[in-house]
Amino acid sequence: MDTKIRVHRAPKTLITGNNCVNVIGDEAKKLRVTKALIITDPGVAGCGTVASVETPLRDAGIDVGVYDQAVPEPPMSSIAEIVTIAEKSGYNGIVGFGGGSAIDVAKIVAALVGTGDSVEDYVGIDQVPRKGLPFIAVPTTAGTGSEVTAIAIFSNEKLNVKQGVVSPHLIPNIALVDPRLTWSCPANVTAASGMDALIHNIEAYISVNATMHTDPLAKEGISLIAKSIRAATFDGSNAWARHNMAMGSLLGGIAFGNAGVGAVHALSYPIGGTFHVPHGVANTLILPWVMEYNMLACLQWFGEIGQAMGENIEGLSEREAADKTLAALRQLAVDLEVPQYLSDVGIPVSAIGELVDGAMTQTRLLTNNPRQLTREDITQIYRNAAVRPGSKPVKGKAPAKAVKAKK
Repeated sequence: MDTKIRVHRAPKTLITGNNCVNVIGDEAKKLRVTKALIITDPGVAGCGTVASVETPLRDAGIDVGVYDQAVPEPPMSSIAEIVTIAEKSGYNGIVGFGGGSAIDVAKIVAALVGTGDSVEDYVGIDQVPRKGLPFIAVPTTAGTGSEVTAIAIFSNEKLNVKQGVVSPHLIPNIALVDPRLTWSCPANVTAASGMDALIHNIEAYISVNATMHTDPLAKEGISLIAKSIRAATFDGSNAWARHNMAMGSLLGGIAFGNAGVGAVHALSYPIGGTFHVPHGVANTLILPWVMEYNMLACLQWFGEIGQAMGENIEGLSEREAADKTLAALRQLAVDLEVPQYLSDVGIPVSAIGELVDGAMTQTRLLTNNPRQLTREDITQIYRNAAVRPGSKPVKGKAPAKAVKAKK
């Protein structure tokens, strides 16, 4: 029985369903927004989908501006410019529109406007002093779940690592999850971001901070994504699959936003921060190796994950069921053509030491993991994931030694 004091956080208003984005203007007016800055990225802007939020905002009588240069894996150095734009133009509301990176940028901009602070000031847990500008999040991918979390992740170029800002003040006032906005998402992005969402659910389910509130959400999220991700990837206009993926990502966001993620994310962050591998890809390639390590600490949970994925575990021992779950996760990555080895993304074996250094700084995440890891354990996991069998190791030098990151 879990008798610890638990806190469960989510946006005050959550709106879902096809074409629900049409109500964004009315919802912004309820927040007394009169001038809104939409923050998105060049890819989303290039698809022409920004009009889906811009038009209903203008129809509601709200002045609108668009910043469309948010980049994936956002560097901390990119934020100050956007904050200055928002301050000089007098925006009193922010809309994050796009994938997790654009929404994370929008979160921190809303928090920083008018403070004189920088992103670095807010790194860590509960360092954001107050609620910022009214903020509405509208995702265009089924992946990060950022629209419902208190977390924003950035690349610290000075330290060559990813760092997180965690505060309830970052939770959007309103999250609008419209599955139709994900239909234009390319297959490779659908696969990688969908795997990211699945991993959020899995890591939340096995987290030491999982609760009676997060477990049902995570389990349902696993089920929705596992049965839909192949169809969403290879048949992007499949409405059933796209809806399931959007809802599975949403549930995963609420689940991990409260229970936390673990060693998969901790070990993937240095891969993304040092080698600029997309977050969903980095998570996917490290997933089976961390799960293999975690398995003996939570065999029963592994069987339940496999069952949620649609695997038949009837009559199997806990160990057999766990093995079957791990095999199903490996096969899923193969089917989706997402990398499973460091060599698949051009990372040399010589970089392992630097990756381990980066992973060891992710104490916020490592403490959530069901099985604790030593430096030697982390090193072995990276070695297991280093080279695809039958292929040659990637040649190259390790990156320059990074400065230790703030924990």
